[in-house]
Amino acid sequence: MTLRTLAAVCGAVLLVQFAVAPAAIAADAPTHWVSAWATALQSIPQQANLPPLYRAPEVAGRTVRQIVYPTLSGRAVRVHLSNEYGKTPLVIQDLRIASSAGGAATQANGGAKVTFGGKASVTVPPGSELDSDAAEVDIVAGAPYAISSYMGADQNLVAWHRVSNQVNYVSLPGNHTDDSMSGAFHQRFTQFVWVTGLSVEAPSAAAVATIGDSITDGMRSSLNENHRWPDAFARRLTQAGDRSTSVVNLGISGNRLLNDSPCYGEALVKRFSRDVLERPGVKVAILLIGINDINFSSMPPRAGLDCDYPHTSVNAEDLIDGYKRVIAEAHRRGVRVFGATLTPASLPPQRESIRLAANQWIRTAGAFDGVVDFDAALRDPAQPARLREGYDSGDHIHPSDAGYAAMAQAIPLDAVVNSTRK
Repeated sequence: MTLRTLAAVCGAVLLVQFAVAPAAIAADAPTHWVSAWATALQSIPQQANLPPLYRAPEVAGRTVRQIVYPTLSGRAVRVHLSNEYGKTPLVIQDLRIASSAGGAATQANGGAKVTFGGKASVTVPPGSELDSDAAEVDIVAGAPYAISSYMGADQNLVAWHRVSNQVNYVSLPGNHTDDSMSGAFHQRFTQFVWVTGLSVEAPSAAAVATIGDSITDGMRSSLNENHRWPDAFARRLTQAGDRSTSVVNLGISGNRLLNDSPCYGEALVKRFSRDVLERPGVKVAILLIGINDINFSSMPPRAGLDCDYPHTSVNAEDLIDGYKRVIAEAHRRGVRVFGATLTPASLPPQRESIRLAANQWIRTAGAFDGVVDFDAALRDPAQPARLREGYDSGDHIHPSDAGYAAMAQAIPLDAVVNSTRK
């Protein structure tokens, strides 16, 4: 747990119905915990008449079952909860982790109950995060796990990771955390909520954090298939015989380097410390961000919910200054950063010139600890401002599954892995 989180928890002690000290101590223990799965939250717009994409499911007094795929094996696991954007306490009455049996079903052994300071229930104050106690669960990298949370009677959703590319489930009213059958889970949704990380006990392992916008998030990749480029990179590591490097995905669709959004999360320069540097065991970050900064200034303002606000114009120098801020922050914490070139997006000439200038700096300035040339991996040789035909999902911005696989192959594997060992 970070000092910021610990201070928030202590300051709201009257709201907490159990002693959080054991969880806090566990979180601050010497590093043998390593992030095996993670996601980044964004606040849900709070206004009337939201478009359907931004309407959250009803979770009060129900069980939320989320399916996650850790990328590192271990014999014990901690669950990380976040109420970062909450205005009221986050109340979970019961929480359990179990091997998934497909859909909303779990393996019949019921998995393991997850506790917080020895208690089954937990109250997380607004603005706070915390880790669970260690639960003895055999975590196998690449296998699916169901995390089931029985929510408080008045709980509502004010934050999520909106584009999960994973079907998750909400039950009928009641505690269904230990139901192995799927019958109670009538509602499907495609976001992640509350749970923002799993860490496993792995003394010699390290994590690579991937962070950026929708292209890291895996927008338009196949639902439930784990075809985002970070997923493909995790599989590439395993195929190369590396069992001690995890890959966690902190991309947020629509995210920008320099500006917040009503829908797409805080600017990456603001969220980088929380979403990457405070994760246990992270030694390397791969950064791919900037195309939305270039594009959103040209998006027309919309009445009602304007997700592209503010429509701030940026140039290459603005992006470079932002990259330098991220690099400096990472280096202060001993984390190495690989800069990824911005991928083709069929931009008009003025915006394309900004992309090319940013890419030239990423490749040649020497400010990053390494370079991942995603642009070269995906561009059409005959029309380098465009995605190669087989790598285009159809919108000329987001890669297809094949394109995401090509991105994973473009990562300099040895350089990244060696950087996690330094």
